[in-house]
Amino acid sequence: MIRCYLSRILGERRLKISDVARDTDINRGTITRLYHETFTRIEIDVVNTLCKYLQCRIEDLFEFLPDEKDGDDY
Repeated sequence: MIRCYLSRILGERRLKISDVARDTDINRGTITRLYHETFTRIEIDVVNTLCKYLQCRIEDLFEFLPDEKDGDDY
């Protein structure tokens, strides 16, 4: 499973989804899906734009966690 920490980052910086959408020209729906972790895929240019805007690394924004039910280690 991929965790997205956008909601935590925006909360820490007191930014709203609408602020990020306006400042980055990323579709508000895309940001909302990332924020609520309901996304099924993400474009690399969106990741790149968010990392630049938030001045963070990709690993600050996303984390891979193995699914416990599958027992997969990777």
